Amino acid sequence: MPAERAPVAVEVAGLTTSFDEVRVLDDVSLRVPAGAMVALLGPSGCGKTTLLRAIAGLVAVDAGQVRVGDRVLTGDGVSVPPERRQVGMVFQDWALFPHLSVARNVAYGLGGDQRADTDRRVDDALAMVGLAGLGDRLPGTLSGGQQQRVALARALAPEPAVLLLDEPFSNLDAALRAQVRTEVHALLVRLGITTIVVTHDQEEAFVLGDEVAVLSAGRIVQHAAPTTIY
Repeated sequence: MPAERAPVAVEVAGLTTSFDEVRVLDDVSLRVPAGAMVALLGPSGCGKTTLLRAIAGLVAVDAGQVRVGDRVLTGDGVSVPPERRQVGMVFQDWALFPHLSVARNVAYGLGGDQRADTDRRVDDALAMVGLAGLGDRLPGTLSGGQQQRVALARALAPEPAVLLLDEPFSNLDAALRAQVRTEVHALLVRLGITTIVVTHDQEEAFVLGDEVAVLSAGRIVQHAAPTTIY
């Protein structure tokens, strides 16, 4: 868990999108190597979350292409629905359902998948993030760090080809943020899943990213290894 598969690269080419005639992404191109973790770094409003959501298929684009492995997900007349992209996403606010148990929150990530092994996959995902035995709990009874890991388990349960993280540690206090960040980074390195993480925190970007892409005003202005960014 997840199933053994070769990691895939993510390629974004010429991506442009506007909201209310304001250009949010301006001819953005990005390549994330297979199995790598790339941090998107920039201030609020620079377009980093919009880029993440465009890769996930959650926002429409005016032009450009998104490709995962050998599949075109956006562009060339193609727009694959989010649930068919094999892309997992952890939102900034974690987006847990407070009235559903932890196990049912994770199972929700499997969508309409009613396979007989759903319970096993949920248990495996919770064990993977260190929450074995907590499936019957409600999210509100867990700590912030545990809730963040429930959101991660939900994203990983469908065994995605790519994982997208939108400022996943920003709701945690400083001490817990560093601890959870280290744990999650170690897990994702072990899994070898291609990952893109959004952050406005330079230290966080340098810790998490094999590469860092710096965004400003809807453009990528620098993309390199952390040691060569500054």
